Amino acid sequence: MILVFATHNSNKAKEIQSLLPADFQILTLTQINCHEEISETAQTLEGNSLLKAQFVNDNFNLNCFADDTGLEIKALNGRPGVYSARYAGEEKSAESNMNRVLSELKNESNRKAQFRTVITLILNDKTHIFEGVINGTISAEKKGIDGFGYDPIFIPEGETRTFAEMTLEEKNQQSHRARAFEKMVSFLNLI
Repeated sequence: MILVFATHNSNKAKEIQSLLPADFQILTLTQINCHEEISETAQTLEGNSLLKAQFVNDNFNLNCFADDTGLEIKALNGRPGVYSARYAGEEKSAESNMNRVLSELKNESNRKAQFRTVITLILNDKTHIFEGVINGTISAEKKGIDGFGYDPIFIPEGETRTFAEMTLEEKNQQSHRARAFEKMVSFLNLI
């Protein structure tokens, strides 16, 4: 069975391919000749995930899935949330985004946060939603050099290190994205 992952990132696609049974083949947007940037104009992670999956399903008539992820910080009323990638501006600078968060939390004692990933799978014209969450806190400063996005300032629950101080394997054992994809893979394994 062919499943389109609504991303141009071939590394993300390979990662998911390795989790699926051999009879599933993951294709990226590039591989189906979809070269446009699918707009993420919804006000929620669920909405953006659905927009991307629906675009592929409507325009290419293929089974597909899409994900959207956000960092939700308690003291900031859930911000940056759906705006995580462009929190400090449309240039989508991870460095600027982290600096804005650290600045806004400067005098804040409540540093609780969570990363949340929502996956929308459209399979045989039926929509399925999977969610993965990891709780943690925002560090007072950036630590570590691995990972991407907010990884240098997010410390998962039960850890003293940020995601950026962990190996990719360590991060993937507990990350929000891994948890959401595990749920989707378990669902697909039942088919």
